[in-house]
Amino acid sequence: MKKITIAIDGFSSCGKSTMAKDLAKKIDYIYIDSGAMYRAVTLFCIQNGLFDGNVLNEEKLKKQIAEIEIIFKLNKDTNKPETYLNGVNVEERIRQMDVSNKVSIVSAVTFVREAMVHQQQQMGKAKGIVMDGRDIGTVVFPDAELKIFVTASPQIRAERRLLELRNKGDQQTTFEEVFENLKERDYKDQNRAEGPLRKADDALELDNSHITIEQQMQWLLDKFNHVIDDEK
Repeated sequence: MKKITIAIDGFSSCGKSTMAKDLAKKIDYIYIDSGAMYRAVTLFCIQNGLFDGNVLNEEKLKKQIAEIEIIFKLNKDTNKPETYLNGVNVEERIRQMDVSNKVSIVSAVTFVREAMVHQQQQMGKAKGIVMDGRDIGTVVFPDAELKIFVTASPQIRAERRLLELRNKGDQQTTFEEVFENLKERDYKDQNRAEGPLRKADDALELDNSHITIEQQMQWLLDKFNHVIDDEK
C-alpha cells in the first residue's frame, strides 16, 4: 500500500499530539511532534540563560542553533514516542508552564523555524508519517496528501490543558493562568511573521469541542481511507 504524509495543524491544547500519536499507531505510521521540537529549543534557551525575562538573546541562540539535536525515541514501556534534547529525555520537562510561556517567542524566530523545518522535512522524506504542529500543512509539507486543521473552543482547550497539568502533579497553576496563556499563544501563533497558524486551503477542518476520542478517531480513519483509496 502506498504511504502518504499526514499533516495535522491547529490551535494549542486541541489534543493534536494525542490525536496524531493515536492515528499513527493505528495505521502503523511514524509520529513526529513538531511542537515538541520548538519546546525543546525553548528549554535549551532557558537552560543556557538566553532569556532576560521575556527577551530572547537571538544572537547567542543563532550561534548555538547548530548544536541543538532533537530526536524522538519510542518508550517501550508506554509504547509512546518521547522527545530527546541532545541525548537527554525532556518529554515531561518541556510540558511545564515556564516552557509554555516562552515557546511562542522562540518559535517566531526565523532561523529557529528554518532549522526545525529542515529537520522535519528530513524526517518526512520516506513518507508514512503523521506530523502535528502549527504550519505543517502550509510550510513544512505543503504537498501532504491529507491535511487536518483542528480547533476547539478556548474554554474547553483551557480545561483540557489544566487537567493535563494536574495529572502531571501541578496543583498551583490556575485556570485563569492557563486561559490567558492560551489566548496569548493563539494571538502570537496567528500573527507571527514566520509560518503563522492558518488553515491550509485544502485542509479538512475538525472541531473536536464536543466529540469523543472514539468519534474523532473514526472521523480521521474515514478521511485517511478515502485518501488512500484515491491514491490507488
